[in-house]
Amino acid sequence: MLDRTNLAVERPTYVTHLACGMTGEVLPADRLHNLSPQGYPILVRYDLDRIRREWDRSALAERAPDLWRYRELLPVRVRTNIVTLGETATPLIPLATLAARHGLAHSPLVKDEGRLPTGSFKARGLAVAVAMAKELGVTRMAIPSNGNAGAALAAYGRRAGMTIDVFCPADTPDLMLREIAAHGANVRKIDGYITDCGKLVGEGARAGRWFDVSTLKEPYRIEGKKTMGLELAEQLGWTVPDVIFYPTGGGTGLIGMWKAFAELEAIGWIGSKRPKMVAVQAAGCAPIVRAYAAGLRRAEPWGDAATVAMGIRVPAAIGDFLILDAVRASGGFAVAVDDDAILAARAAIGADEGLLLCPEGAATVAAYTQALASGRIGRNEQAVLFNCGNGLKYPLPEAGRAAAPTV
Repeated sequence: MLDRTNLAVERPTYVTHLACGMTGEVLPADRLHNLSPQGYPILVRYDLDRIRREWDRSALAERAPDLWRYRELLPVRVRTNIVTLGETATPLIPLATLAARHGLAHSPLVKDEGRLPTGSFKARGLAVAVAMAKELGVTRMAIPSNGNAGAALAAYGRRAGMTIDVFCPADTPDLMLREIAAHGANVRKIDGYITDCGKLVGEGARAGRWFDVSTLKEPYRIEGKKTMGLELAEQLGWTVPDVIFYPTGGGTGLIGMWKAFAELEAIGWIGSKRPKMVAVQAAGCAPIVRAYAAGLRRAEPWGDAATVAMGIRVPAAIGDFLILDAVRASGGFAVAVDDDAILAARAAIGADEGLLLCPEGAATVAAYTQALASGRIGRNEQAVLFNCGNGLKYPLPEAGRAAAPTV
């Protein structure tokens, strides 16, 4: 599984060490890690004081508009180990019709991550994770996935010359299974949830068959996902919105953005303002919402998970405490929406705004409108809603009915 030919250091990074996300125990960088010795996610730490002295944000003007423009806050040491498929900045799309309907001071903005390679925000995390795995000599990786993460790992991993194994629930959308296979990965369909797939990936990793790149079970997917926060702050003129609605399964992106905002403040690029972080889940699989409501820091696994939003059908998140910590520290909340609301939101935004959301992205719209109605969010607050994937990758309703041709 390991090839040590890629460990030569081309340039120093600002990485100082790694740390256990629960205990803070310091761990060495430049080594392969899954979880910390205590069994918790690991976070990358940087010399932020040095970055503040040496990196001026004016340098971004001369860089390509992709996630690698933030390389000082990313862990890759050897540039030739970067694996890229063109990770472009994703746009902020205002929902003007929705704003007019609700009398809002600001149109909510959809950050449309479906524009990324393989059609989802999973490209961010897997681009960085694959680059670091390549740098550390990994030649074979495996992942449990509800579809999009597997597609991203297949694409980036195969581009890096690795062998890739993807374990998916048997009811994963067929288009995504075909996409994973088309990228040359080994697709394994499992009767069960993503957590069942994760157990099989873990067993294979312990047996030395592959490296486990499951959500938050290695340190670097979160570093790729945090570029959503870096990019968002730059797009908003180095400030942050009042509130972020984020579709939350494993929660890597929510945790990553929270980390990104802290790092940006530390290097002097933004102030102390933070957005309210809202973790959006489906009513049929809402362990984070249940833990938030109960005042708990850890979430009990959700039984009999079921939702049309497959990407957030995650019965147990290993980074649950990091999600809940960020939500509470931000003054945000966790909320669940049912499938009818998700499908209605997808239909409404598609018809009214011309933007086809994935079900997980539609869940953020449903959660946002419900929060407006209940008063949890004010009509003068600027909101950003994350659409995590291209809507064309998911099953769509039947189209119309047959009609006679006209002249």
